[in-house]
Amino acid sequence: MNGATIIFYLLAALTLVSGLLSVTTRQIFRAAIYLLFSLIGIAGIYFWLNYQFIAAVQIVVYVGGIVVLIIFSIFLTQQAGELLPKQQIGRKIFSALAAFCGFALTMVQVWKHSFNKSTGDAVEATVANIGTQMLNVDESGYALPFEVVSMLLLAAMIGCIVIALRTKPETT
Repeated sequence: MNGATIIFYLLAALTLVSGLLSVTTRQIFRAAIYLLFSLIGIAGIYFWLNYQFIAAVQIVVYVGGIVVLIIFSIFLTQQAGELLPKQQIGRKIFSALAAFCGFALTMVQVWKHSFNKSTGDAVEATVANIGTQMLNVDESGYALPFEVVSMLLLAAMIGCIVIALRTKPETT
């Protein structure tokens, strides 16, 4: 086992443990911090794979933007120190079942896919090549998933606005 393998395992462990802690903790501020460390671990894996541009985008967009926005939202709602409510056992079972089904579907797709060694030359990981590969409109591009993710983020922002504007019920 060489140093590169040890670095990969450390980054993978940081990402997985932080992600697991992020979804299992009952303190919302700690969940945001664990999410921060998980995203930093993913950026570290990108650096390890020698994809500096994607790692920089990961840090700027997700770590620098999304997590900071989440932390500010927590502080603005003044619920940083409160515990999240305990979930019902039915929700825990359903979420475990959903995670298992997602993992099983991923494994089925991996086993069905035949991985062939590429015979072509490697494409240099420049910003122009990344943009061309991601946004091509032919069958090799990712324009449709890119647009679907943008619509998902728009729906999440609208949901956040609706939740933030919801009035609290009056206490008697």
